[in-house]
Amino acid sequence: MNKQIIISPSYPDRRIIEHALSLGIKDVYCKIPCSIPEDLQDYLNVYLERENGVVEVLGERKLKPVKVKIEEAGDIEKVLEAVSTGAKIIFVDTPSWKIIPLENLVAQLQDSDVKLYAYSSNLNETETLLGVLEKGVDGVVVKVDSVDDLDIIYEIIKSINMIGLEYAEIIEVKNAGMGERVCVDTVTILNTGEGLLVGNTAQFFFLIHNESIGSAFTSPRPFRVNAGAVHCYVMMPDGSTRYLSELSSGMRVLIVSSSGKARISSIGRVKIERRPLKLVKARVKDIEGSVILQDAETISLVRSDGSPIPITEIKPGDEITVHVPELKARHFGKIVDEFIIER
Repeated sequence: MNKQIIISPSYPDRRIIEHALSLGIKDVYCKIPCSIPEDLQDYLNVYLERENGVVEVLGERKLKPVKVKIEEAGDIEKVLEAVSTGAKIIFVDTPSWKIIPLENLVAQLQDSDVKLYAYSSNLNETETLLGVLEKGVDGVVVKVDSVDDLDIIYEIIKSINMIGLEYAEIIEVKNAGMGERVCVDTVTILNTGEGLLVGNTAQFFFLIHNESIGSAFTSPRPFRVNAGAVHCYVMMPDGSTRYLSELSSGMRVLIVSSSGKARISSIGRVKIERRPLKLVKARVKDIEGSVILQDAETISLVRSDGSPIPITEIKPGDEITVHVPELKARHFGKIVDEFIIER
């Protein structure tokens, strides 16, 4: 679910633009007169709004965005009229009713190739607008006043990303002897169905559930994921991987739900301890993968219905939730095109 964030700085600040670029945000919206530093303009997609409300893309004559202000129900027809005349990019300004008009437009334009953008008056509105219906608008113009605002926006972008999940069949479960496993204590309360994506290889990740359930002998620890053995890969927020042994306090990790919705949390603490381990192998179609986890009742994978299943109860034939990215090699955690076999 790719969403476009267009920042609208409240005042020209080189630091804001440079920090936005460092976060991968390249779209800037400004009203005439626009004073974005000229040496940075080549790296940006700049949307200019003129005094008469007309929006144009700097240096791009073919793209002709249309801006429509919706103040009453009948104004929605203006958007549909613009679409009928060939408009492909529409900025919709809804100063009073934010959600209902956009829901209607998203529903009516969902089968078209029209890009629909909304204006957010504050950071709190941004996530709501991006999530209008399941599809949401294609992007949001967000007012920013500082570098800190950009960091918050970046978190929002990451939190609405969806991870493609599959259901895999367990084909083998066996003891793996003693070894070191990694507990990842986040600074976030995790919900049922949420956890980390972990695997023995970078081509097959198991959704490892958090410890929100607890047991007869331990209290729930909903901030914790007992993630696996030290050698395992864990999926990071930017799509790269790290070994579990590399994680440390202050780093960001990707929290994934059983529905595939992803958000980011920081690590508060990592604990590495020697424990009995168990190997779990699973298959999706003709692709097999495995993970080594601590052998204890509090460590769970995630069933196809989103509920946790303890590793002590898992058996061949069970269905669990996994993520299988495209089969490419990784160099220092980054995907590269080269031949690789991992078993």
